[in-house]
Amino acid sequence: MTTATTLTLTQKTFDILKNFSTINSNILVKPGSVIRTISPIKNVMAEATIEETFDVEFGIWDLNKFLGTISLFTNPEFEFHEKYVTIRDEKRNTEVTYYYSEPKLLTVPSKEITMPECEVSFSLENGLLSNVQKAAAVIGVPDMALESVDSGVALLKVTDKKNATANDYAVKIDVNNNNDGKNLTYKFWFKVENLKLLSGTYDVGVSSKSISHFVNKNVDVQYWIALEPESKYDA
Repeated sequence: MTTATTLTLTQKTFDILKNFSTINSNILVKPGSVIRTISPIKNVMAEATIEETFDVEFGIWDLNKFLGTISLFTNPEFEFHEKYVTIRDEKRNTEVTYYYSEPKLLTVPSKEITMPECEVSFSLENGLLSNVQKAAAVIGVPDMALESVDSGVALLKVTDKKNATANDYAVKIDVNNNNDGKNLTYKFWFKVENLKLLSGTYDVGVSSKSISHFVNKNVDVQYWIALEPESKYDA
């Protein structure tokens, strides 16, 4: 008979799981301290290393419902069994039995991503990220572009790439151009809806191989986000 593992989860882990639920409503957690998720159409992948260590694999079909269930408790403890987890609050004498989902029903990362060389890299401050996302929502546009201005300078702009007369919001940022000092032109396109990042400042790398990498400077979480097909890099 397998002995159940009892854990408490930190607020940081809850925050990461809540963020991951915006990328995919289901998740498969493997034994260990690394949790991963991938969007249903597999254009956004995220990975975090948390403080807790899980001894069992468990799948959650509706992560928002699971987190909502946890919110019923003030000081929850989690007892992980083979097929279910018991969420318990000893002080209030309450508990819930929450059954896992079959792994085959879930959308999960099939392999790790090997990030190719990044032609452009920069630091994305938390305030700037929030302003760009807010601007996209206010003016109602779906796209974000990282566009070359000069060596070491780029324009971060939200707009509608399908509408030549669309309103836009833009800000100049400092970037590192990894191209041997050449002043090459590029325009990398993102979908704003894919920028589902945990709050914080990020080191960002963008590759002409149609992928970008966002690494949080304060929390051990990172994201790989696919670029849109219209992206151009003139090497």
